[in-house]
Amino acid sequence: MSDETATTEETSTTRSSPSAKPLLEVTGLLRDFGGLRALDGADLEVHEGTITGLIGPNGAGKTTLFNVVTGFHAAQGGRVILDGHDITNLPPHRIFRHGLCRTFQIPREHESLSVLENLMLVPTDQVGEQLISAWLRPGAVRRQEREIREKALEVLEFVELGHVRDEYARNLSGGQKKLLELARTLMTDPRLVLLDEPGAGVNPTLMRRLTENIRTLNRERGITFLVIEHDMDMIMSLCDPVIVMSEGRQLMTGSPEEVRNDPRVLEAYLGGQYAVAEG
Repeated sequence: MSDETATTEETSTTRSSPSAKPLLEVTGLLRDFGGLRALDGADLEVHEGTITGLIGPNGAGKTTLFNVVTGFHAAQGGRVILDGHDITNLPPHRIFRHGLCRTFQIPREHESLSVLENLMLVPTDQVGEQLISAWLRPGAVRRQEREIREKALEVLEFVELGHVRDEYARNLSGGQKKLLELARTLMTDPRLVLLDEPGAGVNPTLMRRLTENIRTLNRERGITFLVIEHDMDMIMSLCDPVIVMSEGRQLMTGSPEEVRNDPRVLEAYLGGQYAVAEG
C-alpha cells in the first residue's frame, strides 16, 4: 500500500467517525396547534459527547421540539429515538428514566422550598416515599436521605450555589435560578441534557459560570448537551455542531464557522451582524 493510499484511508476513517449512531435521533416530527404547524417534519441528530446548538428565529419550533422530545407534548407524526430506544410519546417521567433531562426557558423551581430541598426532591424511587418503609425501614430511609443530601451539597458546590443552600428558591436571582435548574438535572446523572435558553436573563458573570459548568460537565462527566440559545456569541463559542431550524424543520447543520458563513443563516437569523462583528 502506498503512503498516499494509506493517508487517504486514514483521513477517510477519521472523517467517518462523527457518523456513528447518534445518541438522539429525531425524524419527521409533526406537531400542530390549531391551524398552526409548529413542527413540519423536523429532523435532527445529537451525537454522544457533543455540545450541540439549536438556533432559529422565534416561532421556528425549537421549544416545541424540546417539548415533544421530552414528552410534554405528543408528536402527531415522526419518531424520537434515544440510544436505540423509541421514546416517542412516552410520558415525561419514563423519558426521564432513560437519562434525558431538560431545563425550561422560565425556571420551574419549587419556590417555597430551600435550594437544597429542591435538589433532594429530584431522585426517583426514594425509600422514604413509601409509608411502610418509613415505619419498617427507618434506617434505610435515613441512610438514603443522607446520601442524597451529600450528593446535593456536592452539586451545589459545583455550580457555586452552596452559599445559598438554605435560601428559599423564590429569593434567588434569575441567573441563580438557571444554575439551580442545571443543578437539578445533575441529581439524575443524565446522559443527555436539553437546555432551553440557559443564558436568558443571566448577567455576564453568571453566564460565564454557567457556560464553564456546561463545558466541564461535557468534558469531565461525558454529559451530552443540546442547547437552545439566542445569544449567538454563546452558541458560537460553546457549541459544535450547530443546528438551524426554520418554519418547523431543519434548515442546516454545521460547524459554527459553516453556520456563521451560510448566506441563508446570515440573512434569516443573524442579519449579518455576527459576521460583521467577526470581521
